[in-house]
Amino acid sequence: MLNQIELGIRELVEGFVEAGCPCPSKQSVIQRREGYIDSVVLAGPSPKMHEEFEDEFDGIRIKIFKPTSEKLLPLTIYFHGGCFVSGGFATHEQQMRQLAKLSNTIVVCIRYRLAPEYHYPAAHDDVYKASIHIHDHGYEYGGDPKRISFVGDSAGAHLALVTSLRLKAKSNWLPRKQVLIYPMLDPQGKSDSYSQNGKDFIITGGMLLSGFEMYLEGSNVSNKHPEISLLLRNDFSGLPPTYIVTAELDPLRDEGEELYKKLLSSGVDAYCDRYLGVIHGFFQLSAVSKSAVRCIENVARQIVN
Repeated sequence: MLNQIELGIRELVEGFVEAGCPCPSKQSVIQRREGYIDSVVLAGPSPKMHEEFEDEFDGIRIKIFKPTSEKLLPLTIYFHGGCFVSGGFATHEQQMRQLAKLSNTIVVCIRYRLAPEYHYPAAHDDVYKASIHIHDHGYEYGGDPKRISFVGDSAGAHLALVTSLRLKAKSNWLPRKQVLIYPMLDPQGKSDSYSQNGKDFIITGGMLLSGFEMYLEGSNVSNKHPEISLLLRNDFSGLPPTYIVTAELDPLRDEGEELYKKLLSSGVDAYCDRYLGVIHGFFQLSAVSKSAVRCIENVARQIVN
């Protein structure tokens, strides 16, 4: 199997296997967060922005990446991943700068509350409130709130999808498009790809499921709640065009592709692109992965088309 992995990523996986495939769920939360920060070097360089700044409202921080001085650029709201327990501006800055430059859109990243310090619905509420704020104040950031797209990876893709569902139910606007990169959708990990890819490819099934567990611990909801176990839902009609990215050697591969089928069945304009020879998290590995570079370019095209 190792010889079927993209070369740069293969070296990372080989090191993981040689170390005995240590499941990150056995680490402390602090170690997981520090490990995520340490991995940023694998994202490679990123372009210089015309302007970067942070804003805060209702205790929620956002960071704005403006590629040029142009006015009324489209807005891209970015929902970062990290299994609900890690991630933030520092772990995703390279990708956000690259997306902003390639798509010529203003990228706005939301820093939501993380588990285990906070539990459901903290992250869900933060990104929903932030999306409404960005829509209502988009002109102040130099953007056009009539042209908003969502992009999220892993747990962030989960949050992006839930935000679209909430907006559909409660508001008078939706993003013009959403891009869901290996979305984290099933807190029970029942798919075949969990058993096939859950141990040997760095981001393990146990790590992903532990994120759900920590986020739900202390809440009064089960892992079958409709905003947690999203594949149990069938109310996807009316959502915006959706582009889904999956990775061949990812525990989450099958659930992203199952969502794609559900969206099509609901009449949503959806497209799914599986990247071969790569693992969960490859989107952040541009320094070693040609597929990551190609994926960022494809996501940027989706945003502007």
